[in-house]
Order: sequence, then structure tokens, then C-alpha cells
Amino acid sequence: MGGIFVIAEHRKGILRDITLEMLKKGGELAASSGGALTAVVLGKDAGGIVQGVSPFANTVIVVEDAGLENFNGEIYQNVISGLIDEYKPLIVMVGHTAAGIEFAPSLAAAKGIPLATDCIDINLEGGKFSVIRQLYNGKINEEVSFKPSGTYVVTLRPGIIAPEPSKVDGQIVNAACPDLSGSVKKFIEYIEAATGSIDITQADVLVSVGQGIGDAKNIPMMETFAEILGASLSCSRPVVDRKWLPQERQVGSSGKTVKPKVYLAVGISGAFQHLTAVKADVIIAINKDPRAPIFSAADYGIAGDLFQIIPKIQEAVQKIKGGQ
Repeated sequence: MGGIFVIAEHRKGILRDITLEMLKKGGELAASSGGALTAVVLGKDAGGIVQGVSPFANTVIVVEDAGLENFNGEIYQNVISGLIDEYKPLIVMVGHTAAGIEFAPSLAAAKGIPLATDCIDINLEGGKFSVIRQLYNGKINEEVSFKPSGTYVVTLRPGIIAPEPSKVDGQIVNAACPDLSGSVKKFIEYIEAATGSIDITQADVLVSVGQGIGDAKNIPMMETFAEILGASLSCSRPVVDRKWLPQERQVGSSGKTVKPKVYLAVGISGAFQHLTAVKADVIIAINKDPRAPIFSAADYGIAGDLFQIIPKIQEAVQKIKGGQ
């Protein structure tokens, strides 16, 4: 049985969190199947990336070339396709990120192998391969199995698995880079989104609002609430789409990833596109729908009318501050 490939994702020389999450899951799959876990690193001067993944994998395959300095979906597909032919892995794990979504489907189509996208879990028992995916905005989980295949390609949703330290100390294998001169796509530059007056990625406490607040006229109330808590105000995508708050305040896969100590989600349903960008120590949810997906991710939750709950919390906080 083939091993497990994890395609390392990095940007500007910095390893992305999804890579360590995939390595954690890949290690579990390798242990259950008796195979080996291999991290695949494509890059230029990739020593720092290799050092970051080697403690988590049995083997690290490194392909270095100037053309691999920045992500290019076409080039990644060509390089990984050759590695699949050579090593014949059972599972190729890719992050369900902007980069992974670009090349994983075309890779699977070109190789004629099964593809499962946006998975929240992967199972491999008795040679049977299956994945868990979500339907209806996270309200239903489905288990999907496949006909037997030599290789499967899977994209894993970020933020689902907590990485853990390991002491594998993987063997480094340097692989030759194929000719990249025929690539049509060319990397031009990174354009970073403006941080604006408030950088929500640096906040220790965030009050984040969703379309559940009802109307733009309620934004000042939430700004006051956030100020009383000593928090910054952020939001989900529907709030930005309605132009209630600027895009610089958006948390989500199409916005910003935040890592506050406390994340208070008010009127946010909790779609995965939002939750994947929340790496908080503690998540607190307020939503009138007790079945909202946000409660499955929250450490603490209140199911009720936010317009009744927020004033009570605000009053309690002000009393505590007044007693200091």
C-alpha cells in the first residue's frame, strides 16, 4: 500500500498552518495503514520550510528551483504529477486554500484519479478509503467512499485539526526539478490588502458581527459594546457585502485570519468560510438559532436575542469596571 503525501504550503518563506494540520492527519493515516508519511516541499532556498516540516514526516521530498519561489498552480501540478508517477502514493493531501483549490482539481483530472474536496476528516480502515464532508452550510456531515484506486487526491479544510509536536526527524530526499520553461502562467507580485485604521489580525479581543445584527443602524451599538469590552470590531462577509463595515474588518477565507485570545461572534451563523479564519483561544457565540454551526465551534454559547443579551453583558461589564 502506498504512503501519504502532504503538499507543503508556504508563502514568502513562511510555512502555512494548514501544512502542519495536514501532517498531523497524515501521520494518523500512515500509522493506521502501515505506510509512510512524506512531506513534499516545492520552493527556492527552501531550507527553512524543510526544517519546519521534517519533525513531522518520515521523509521530506524537496524540489528546488527559481521557478518555484512563488506559488504557480500550473507548475505545482506538473511537478507533483511526476512525483506521483515515481512514488505512487495512496493519498495526496492538499490544503483547501486558494492555492490548493487552484491546482488539486486539475491535477486529479489530468491523472484520472479520484478527488475529494473540502474534507473535514479522512478515514482509512482495512484498505477502505473514505472522507467526511459537510452539506447545507455545515448542518449535515456526509461520509463519501470511492471505488478502489491506486491514488486519491484530497483537499483538507483548514482549522479542523490541531497540529501536535512530533519527533520523527524525517529523511531529506532532494528530487530533480523538471523543465519549467513551458509554463504559461507567470507570477507577477503579491499585493497585500490594506490594514486600514484598525488591524484586526493584531487584536487580543474581537467582537465580530454578522448579518444577524439586522441592519447598518445597529453597527454603532456594536462599536460601543466592543469599546466597553476593550475589543476591536470585526465582521463576517455578509456585513461587508452589505457595506455596513469596510472590507478591512472582514474575517474569513476571503478576508483575514485572526488569532485573538477571545473571539465573540454576534449574529454569525458560522459557515466554514468564516470559521476557517478564526484561530482564537476562546470562541463565544451569541445567536438566536440554537442550530447555528457557530455553536459547534464555540467554547461558550448563548442562544437568544442579541438585542436583549448585549445590553445585559454591557451593563455587567460597566458595573465591574465601576467597582475597580
